Amino acid sequence: MFGNKKIAMLLAELVGTAVLALVFIGVQRTGIGYPFFIALAAGLAVGAMAMVFGATSGAHFNPALTLGLWTARKVKTIPAILYIAVQILGGAIAFWTYNFLAKTHIASMSGHYGARIMIGEAIGVFVFVIGWTAAATQKFEGLKLAATVGGSFALGIIIASLASYGFANPAIALADNSFGWSTYVLGAAIGGVVGVNFYKYLLAGTVKAKAKK
Repeated sequence: MFGNKKIAMLLAELVGTAVLALVFIGVQRTGIGYPFFIALAAGLAVGAMAMVFGATSGAHFNPALTLGLWTARKVKTIPAILYIAVQILGGAIAFWTYNFLAKTHIASMSGHYGARIMIGEAIGVFVFVIGWTAAATQKFEGLKLAATVGGSFALGIIIASLASYGFANPAIALADNSFGWSTYVLGAAIGGVVGVNFYKYLLAGTVKAKAKK
């Protein structure tokens, strides 16, 4: 059912998401666990993982991005479901790995949150997705890919952190034991869907037109 290529794609998403989530929650719990430093570390992690796994899986590492690409018909249904499943598993692995390495247990931070947090997460994911989609559309490679994708994610975290923990990724929220459906999942999903389709229908055409001149 699954060839080596498909297995490699899923493993790339699993490892990439787990590394990203582990870096995020690891820095979050240090003496420099401020939004700027978390965003910087997470941006570097996304950029590095994109360079390593970009050619294998496309380097989504974010269920909200995969969902957005599915709504824009950039990813088929079965691959999208599998991607989201392994991304969530990657977040869970990061949670377990951190607890084991740090000899602690991340307490649950989930609860009932207002629309402010949901909107913050939506905007943060929107910013990341715009950058990722731009890089994919223009076929960025190497450092240009890493800078665009990683920089966009760092900016998204900074914006989202104005209202919340600034995960901008449901898999990271799971790793932090803060998997709130009404905020960190719904907000991210809205940002992913709007971001991908915004770029597809309003910006992608201008990029292609410019490239032809």
